Amino acid sequence: MRRARSLYIYYRLMSQQIKAIVSYQADFVISLFAGTVTQLLGIVFLWVVYQKIPNIQGWEFWEVAFVYAAVFFIEGVQSLFLNGMWVLGGLVNKGEMDRILFRPISPILQVFTSNIGIGGMGSIIVGGVIMVQSLQHIHLDWTLSKVLISLLFLASAVVIRVSILFAANCQTFWTGSSNTSFAHTIHTLGQLAQYPISIYNIGVQLLITIIVPFAFISFFPASYLFGKGSWAYWGMLTPLVAVYTVILAGWIFKKGLSKYESAGN
Repeated sequence: MRRARSLYIYYRLMSQQIKAIVSYQADFVISLFAGTVTQLLGIVFLWVVYQKIPNIQGWEFWEVAFVYAAVFFIEGVQSLFLNGMWVLGGLVNKGEMDRILFRPISPILQVFTSNIGIGGMGSIIVGGVIMVQSLQHIHLDWTLSKVLISLLFLASAVVIRVSILFAANCQTFWTGSSNTSFAHTIHTLGQLAQYPISIYNIGVQLLITIIVPFAFISFFPASYLFGKGSWAYWGMLTPLVAVYTVILAGWIFKKGLSKYESAGN
């Protein structure tokens, strides 16, 4: 019952955000166009590289294209549906968390619905199309269990990405600043997961596997699906990593709230 009510409130809050966005039609179209072109240029760059090097560390073009597109697809989902984390700093800095904390609604739910990244729609469309195209060029023996595991990996990947970035944005509770440079740095690290991590040195591999586990968003699940040797076993840990990151992000947010000082107005 409580979960259904939360979903209903989420729907109502996001509906208002979407109405506000589409009321500025030119901005809506430009944001959607920019997001789509950005992802397409990335794929074109990847295609150009593979014209010269057809195989990188055992990964062929369509396999890497799937990893690359998966990151953008998941980023699009986060941006479109859960982008409010990026305005957390402003809410804390201006004392607007008071308004959120007084309402009988989950503060996290209100934060996530405080903003919408309409450009994420382009990432979802382009990323989804390229993922489907990639799977059509890769020979896989699909079974019902593999389909279900793939969907579980996809949901887990969204949770991992959102949890990491939400935890990074919580730094504002300690600094009191609306500056999101730290969170953007963490976001930039996520771009390393656009390619097979086997091309990086051991330091980078450990960084995006243990410290900020972006590798579980794309590389490890893809390794499991494509049967990439020992890397495939790591893919099975993806749901557990999702649980770990969401618990950690919730704990950091709770600790941050205890540090929050009201604006007093």
